[in-house]
Parts: sequence; structure tokens; C-alpha cells
Amino acid sequence: MVLIYVGDIIVTGNNTLLLKQFISQLNTKFALKDLGPLHFFFGIEVHRDESSLYLNQGKYVKELLSRTGMLHLKPCQTPMTTGKSQSKFDGEPLQNPTEYRSIIGGLQYLTHTRPDLSFAVNKLSLFLQAPTSAHWSAAKRVLRYLKGMINHGLHIKFANHLSLRGYLDSDWACYPDDRRSVAGYCVYLGDTLVSWSSKKQVVVSRSSTESEYRALAHVLAEISWITS
Repeated sequence: MVLIYVGDIIVTGNNTLLLKQFISQLNTKFALKDLGPLHFFFGIEVHRDESSLYLNQGKYVKELLSRTGMLHLKPCQTPMTTGKSQSKFDGEPLQNPTEYRSIIGGLQYLTHTRPDLSFAVNKLSLFLQAPTSAHWSAAKRVLRYLKGMINHGLHIKFANHLSLRGYLDSDWACYPDDRRSVAGYCVYLGDTLVSWSSKKQVVVSRSSTESEYRALAHVLAEISWITS
């Protein structure tokens, strides 16, 4: 398998000889620099042991906290508080919404290896157009959560079976401004999490059952795509 982004290339496979031949052939056409086993790629750190890969963005998290002046924050155990759902009318409008948008953009990139952030970041992304002081406080809580769990990430491990399993849930009419639902799912290949999502549904569901069926349709579509 070959993954290419601009000038950076990851080449992977289960035959070392073929990999070396492929890299040699590429080198005859293009000027290449072989950096050896993968350790770092676009902010994602890769660590190995005998049977597993670990992906995290610890360095990126530290840079994000430093850039936003949040390294001094006291960590918290959860990325969000429970209770009343946030509304676009909560709080006072921010005088400089650019900083809020920059932080949310940085958090969105973190969801590549941090599925635990998907729900919170998706919710905060809804207020990019006109963020308020309440939304800013919620964003800072996510950063406090990251402060205490900088090196968390994905564990890609060996499994004797490679069956696909999907899990889903929905929260009916949880958005107070438009009464839409949020649906989330995660898909496992063997024991490894390979796909996840948390997003607001595009239509208003008239019942919790309808909301659940829409969530089911989303995860089935994802599993069909992975299978193909």
C-alpha cells in the first residue's frame, strides 16, 4: 500500500523484499530519501512493540496548548460537562472569534487519532460562525482534558479474526436550537478501531426510533464502504 501526501510517502506491506524493490524503482524515477521505519507523519507519532502499533499526536497536543497559552491549565477528567446542551444563544459574543476558530480547527485535526474528542469537537464546530463566551469556556475545557491525556491515541493490535463490527447510538432532539439529533458510531476491524463519527443529523427525527434507524443507516453505509 502506498500513501502519498504532497512530497511525503508511506510505503507498507508484508513482504520486505518487494518493498525494497518498489522503493528502488521509485528512486530511479524520482529523487527519494528513505527515512526507514515510520516514526512520524504529519503530526502523528508511531510507536511499535512486538505485535502492535500505537498512534498518537502528543507533540501536536503540546504545540497546540503552547500556541494557545494553555499549558498552565489544570487538567480535567472529561472533555465536556453533562446536563443542558449548549445553544448558540448562550453567553456573550466574542470580540475576537478568530482565536476560537483556530482552536477548533486544531482540535479537528486531533480527531484523526482521538475518537474521544469527536463528540465535543463536532458540537463546538457548530458555533464557528458566531462563537460566544460560553462556547469559549467549553473549548478551554477540551484543552484542559487534553492536558491530562496528552499521549492518548489509537492502539492497532494483532487479532486472530478480522471481522467487522459496528456500534452506534443516537441522542434524540438534543440540540435546543433546531431539535435535531446527534448520531455516533464506531467500527472495529478485529479488535482495532478503524472508523468513527459523531455528527448532527441533517433532518429532524420525529421519534427516538427514527433517530436510531438513521444512525443505523450511517454505520451500515460505512461498513459497506470498508468492505468494498
